[in-house]
Amino acid sequence: MYNKTKFFSFILLFLFLGLLYFSFENNEKQPILKESIVKVIEEKVKDSMLVTAKNYRSIHVFVALCDNINQGIVPVSKKIGNGKDAKNNLYWGALYGVKTHFIRSKEWIYLKAIPTDNPIILERILFKHKSKNVYLLADAYDGAQIQICISDFLKAANEQFSVRIDYTSKTLYFGGNSDLLAYVGHDGLMEFDVEVSYKKSVKQTRDVMMLACYSQEYFAPEIKQAKANPLLWTTHLMAPEAYTLKAAIEGWVLNETGNQIEERAAQSYNKYQKCGIRGARNLLTSGFE
Repeated sequence: MYNKTKFFSFILLFLFLGLLYFSFENNEKQPILKESIVKVIEEKVKDSMLVTAKNYRSIHVFVALCDNINQGIVPVSKKIGNGKDAKNNLYWGALYGVKTHFIRSKEWIYLKAIPTDNPIILERILFKHKSKNVYLLADAYDGAQIQICISDFLKAANEQFSVRIDYTSKTLYFGGNSDLLAYVGHDGLMEFDVEVSYKKSVKQTRDVMMLACYSQEYFAPEIKQAKANPLLWTTHLMAPEAYTLKAAIEGWVLNETGNQIEERAAQSYNKYQKCGIRGARNLLTSGFE
């Protein structure tokens, strides 16, 4: 079937080129100006077509590294509580950190580490699900920059903060073009406010997960403004380690309901925390109510 979006994009490109021709017809620098502007337009149209014609699903995980000094947490050991040390950090490189736990997973293939020009993101890694056409991008944010990490997550939940990754012959889109977004770390909203300028409407309601203490209470006003769907968040204190995230994501990959994902997450949390399944079920919940 012919792609209507692709057809529309080509029509837009044709109209732009026509306008450019008449706009620069009497300009001595016309060839150079035309060439540079046309390249920009072609790139924008190409990106638009790729996002619309996406034949994969994408997940973007925002991790605020555990930081004894800059976050209002109960201090952990110095080695795993250094917010500038991704390699050993509790939420990233430690045994149950996002990077370590997903690399050891049987369901996910570690593809590569991706350099980033953003000094706040200390590490960026890319995974692909072994049996499904799903890609996962995880970012480790400097723990001192937790406010920016949460703000970026909320922007992405509101279809902003687009991230483009080129991998082999594929162009992958994350951030505001992700199908699922997750935040892992301390609930900084208990200590500070964020200033996010939300779009009033979105083309697609994004699923979001927030593994942080009391995330339902503190994130709810922002998630409502972001026009996102809270697939999983918490009602009490929690240890936001990666086994809960992985279990919940696996349910999402299989297109399970919010209640099914909630149960998966609770079972996993109880397995590792030994808190009792009743307590785990009371802790993890889906939806606004």
